Amino acid sequence: MTTPSERLAELGIALPTVPAPAGSYIPARRSGSLVFTAGQVPLVDGKPAALGKVGAEISAEEASGLAGICALNALAAIDALVGIDAVAGVVKVVGFVASAPGFTEQPKVINGASNLLGEIFGDAGRHARSAVGVAELPLGVPVEVELVVELAGP
Repeated sequence: MTTPSERLAELGIALPTVPAPAGSYIPARRSGSLVFTAGQVPLVDGKPAALGKVGAEISAEEASGLAGICALNALAAIDALVGIDAVAGVVKVVGFVASAPGFTEQPKVINGASNLLGEIFGDAGRHARSAVGVAELPLGVPVEVELVVELAGP
């Protein structure tokens, strides 16, 4: 069976450095066999990969790719806390989409995170999910994603 780190290597994906918290919180917290991440925005090298609202300045397709960046940032936080290979599966994804008036394709945007998690974890990447439209997100980014994962073993 392929480990998540081996699968990342097969996909040519390197986990980024964990983004520094923008407030009074930690990037990830373990509770029993679960790890909860803080909401992660699409930061690349410490800077937003894009700014704006989906359905206005940002297309749903571009935002979907940004949701994948958010998921990778969340995985980096998990990796720093417990190691990515300790993850037995993804339990829940919550995605927030800064939406222009009338934009209703939030699930399509958050598919960028969900599909990437499926590529990395296979069936163990299948998860419950919420995709929520919001007026604004931190730093003016178009998407934010948080994860809950289950760890293997005791």
